[in-house]
Amino acid sequence: MQDSGTPQSIVVGIDGSRAAIGAALWAVDEAVSRDIPLRLLYAVDHADAEHLEPREAARKLAAADIAVRYAFTAVESTHKPVKIEVEITQGSPVSSLVRASRTAAMVCVGAVGCRHFQPGRVGSTAAAVAAKAHCPVAIIRGDDSPGQSHQRWVVVETDATPDNGVLLETKVLEARLRNASLHAVTCWTASSGDQQAGQRDGDQRVRAGLDRRLAQWRRRYPDLRAEVPVHGSILDYLGKNAPSVQLVVAGARDGGRVHELTDPPGCRVAPRRLLGVDR
Repeated sequence: MQDSGTPQSIVVGIDGSRAAIGAALWAVDEAVSRDIPLRLLYAVDHADAEHLEPREAARKLAAADIAVRYAFTAVESTHKPVKIEVEITQGSPVSSLVRASRTAAMVCVGAVGCRHFQPGRVGSTAAAVAAKAHCPVAIIRGDDSPGQSHQRWVVVETDATPDNGVLLETKVLEARLRNASLHAVTCWTASSGDQQAGQRDGDQRVRAGLDRRLAQWRRRYPDLRAEVPVHGSILDYLGKNAPSVQLVVAGARDGGRVHELTDPPGCRVAPRRLLGVDR
């Protein structure tokens, strides 16, 4: 739960990697849209502090200083009206970012850092922060390239749970901020014994339920789209449409869904962004 008495910021995990710079640049619009600071956080992990020589400790602090300065310069080069804060803290990256998430509006991290780079995967730090943070988490998997599809979708899997309204609101705001088409998806699997007519009836029930949940948002945002029903899983849907999807919104309360999207099979079909929503 967030401390409402502490000014919020958009926190970005910095570790000297290109992925972290990409996360910082992606987060600029989030900070500007909320009129809050962008905080660049570097965690100096002194797990072996008792045996660390003073020279090595100084080297780590110098590396942290260089990394945040480089990220600071990259953000400044956007020439966008964002206030930049810098924090270098002691401790593991996961614990530091989770602690910072208690008073953050959002935490942004690169999918993989310097130590564990491997194309097309989400590193253990990013996955752990997405699962444990107390606020939305954006995992940035790369920069948009000119060769990508011109279509820009924000995708969310919807259901009838009580907190789904919060999820819908978050995805609507993200789609508007990113100038993207919002696709609300309801996935279901028909039993093997269903006949074609029964499947059509099931489709109609799913569509009617989603239409009811999206009614208020359609009045406010006429361009909202509902992709229902989708037979199979959300991974099946992403596998077919990944080139058009720039952001997937997943409820953080659904730990299984976050885990599914950050595991290697999910990484192969998920788009360049993953946003875990506030608990």
